[in-house]
Amino acid sequence: MRIGIDARELFGQTTGVGRYLTNLLMEWSDQCKTGYTFILYSPASEDRAVDLFNRLKLTGNPTFKHRRLEGGQGTLWEQIQLCKTANADNLDVFFAPNYSAPLMLQIPFVLALHDVSYFSRPDWFNWREGLRRRLLAGKSARLAHTVLTLSQFSREEIVNHLNINSDRIIVTPLGTSGSRVGHIGSKDSHLVLFAGSCFTRRRLPDLIRAFAIVQSQESRARLSIVGDNRTYPHVDLESIVNDSGIANYVSIENWINDQDLTELYRKAKVFAFLSEYEGFGLPPLEALAFGTPSVMLDTKIAREVMGEAASFVPLNDIHSTVSALSELLWDSPKRRAILKAAPRILARHNWADTATRTMRAVEQAATDRYD
Repeated sequence: MRIGIDARELFGQTTGVGRYLTNLLMEWSDQCKTGYTFILYSPASEDRAVDLFNRLKLTGNPTFKHRRLEGGQGTLWEQIQLCKTANADNLDVFFAPNYSAPLMLQIPFVLALHDVSYFSRPDWFNWREGLRRRLLAGKSARLAHTVLTLSQFSREEIVNHLNINSDRIIVTPLGTSGSRVGHIGSKDSHLVLFAGSCFTRRRLPDLIRAFAIVQSQESRARLSIVGDNRTYPHVDLESIVNDSGIANYVSIENWINDQDLTELYRKAKVFAFLSEYEGFGLPPLEALAFGTPSVMLDTKIAREVMGEAASFVPLNDIHSTVSALSELLWDSPKRRAILKAAPRILARHNWADTATRTMRAVEQAATDRYD
């Protein structure tokens, strides 16, 4: 079986979709040893492809091949270069991991649609980006053989906003790299961490203002924010930090490498994720795997993913957020209860299962083509 994959997100500064595809490929390298060929399409140079294959331990594995397509890496590349090449490459099926696919593909494709925030809350996107996403994602979902999404919540959102038959949508929850929860008393830091793209929906200003109160009560507390600022309308997070008088206690970085991010997860005493909308929301689950409990907004998706393994606070309630952050900075009964629930929650999410479910959908799309 020849499977084409849009691999653009594997290169550059890895974000959520890149990590998603990275973990799928690593699992498929173990699961799909005979009869499979994966063609990874990207505009990246062959030198960068070699580095990627080395990092993913795919070097020398004939199952995986990289094909460079020049012409940028945006929508035109996807709809023209990628489409033309994929149609000519004798593929059985195509996997589109990043919200959209080439609309003129002549082979069946499986689409990963992680969330539909641009339909649910168009005010979070500038008009050009929102329109592009809605047009491409909506058309791709209607043309796809199967739509994969990350949660029951997101499945319901896709049905409601795109009018897609629910039978064509399969839930494939994300995984973690296994339960690594350490001893609850093993962390002596007072670090609060946020990691992930800084979208408007993740309410970083609320976190900063709540942390300012926490820091006034606990001088050892520190806050680290890691993620590209993609707020719309743009929010100047540094100015909010400065205006709050906590510049000496807060670090803001657009991106750090995976090794440094892992160290922050290990060090952090609390993870903060005040998002009011997600298709899944992986960072709190990743933090939990390092024994770091999260403070989260009390939403349907947060409850679906995290169960009782988080501290939930209401929207627009700074006082409750302050209390929750303070409580988890200490080895309180709440912190111990969350970490006690962690192994059960983490056991429900593993990349091997995600990869198996995803490949099953890809295989079915290829099989239906020839029936």
